Amino acid sequence: MDPSVLAEASQSWPSSVIGSNISICLNILGALLLGTIVGYERTWNGRAAGIRTYGFVCMASAALTVVVGHPALWYGGQAVAGAGGDPTRIIQGIVTGIGFLGAGMIMREGFSITGLTTAASIWTVAVIGVVVGIGFFPAAIALTLLATIGMLILQRIELILPSHRELAVRVDFAKGMAPPDAELRRFVTRHGYKVVDASLSIAIEAGAIRWHFMMFTRDRKAAGAERFARELAALPGVEALDISHARN
Repeated sequence: MDPSVLAEASQSWPSSVIGSNISICLNILGALLLGTIVGYERTWNGRAAGIRTYGFVCMASAALTVVVGHPALWYGGQAVAGAGGDPTRIIQGIVTGIGFLGAGMIMREGFSITGLTTAASIWTVAVIGVVVGIGFFPAAIALTLLATIGMLILQRIELILPSHRELAVRVDFAKGMAPPDAELRRFVTRHGYKVVDASLSIAIEAGAIRWHFMMFTRDRKAAGAERFARELAALPGVEALDISHARN
């Protein structure tokens, strides 16, 4: 090969530039791998956001953060007046943008809200990407492991610890057959639950009354949803019934 070609290439791509580009690429690759580790837990549990979503979020966050730390390489290494980025502003933009993505994962249906864990974990993956981008690799690996283990283990711990068990109830009564408020509350209390007053909604249509409310219990011996539904359906005047677990 012509020595002049090698000399020209070495001037265009000095070893420092090549080394920096390799470092940037390794940062991005590492962030992609760490993001997919967290994303696999979501894929395993059948969530909409999985390996690709988490991998891309983590990789893009790392790319933005690491690139802003090499202003001398911007625009082919050509000097630009005032060139240089503020990493804190880039991080702020990443966190803001991920907030919109996370909000799209949160769904509400009746009294149930789902997607909160997915939204929080996507925000965490963005932070992992930022941490990789600024070069704290052990911290990024630790955060990845903690996030993945946390999503796998903490749900089981939640089931063991004392907590509220909540059910959303909708019951339709035949015209003129709805029991008094106090009687229905006593029925709920006998089964180990308590009506959440702020959730109570009563609708009247053509003389028929519909109750919609949420009830909770801390008693593990309280009636399960199936048993409660059967006994509530047996009350006089009940025409339709819907019971579901309320998650908030």
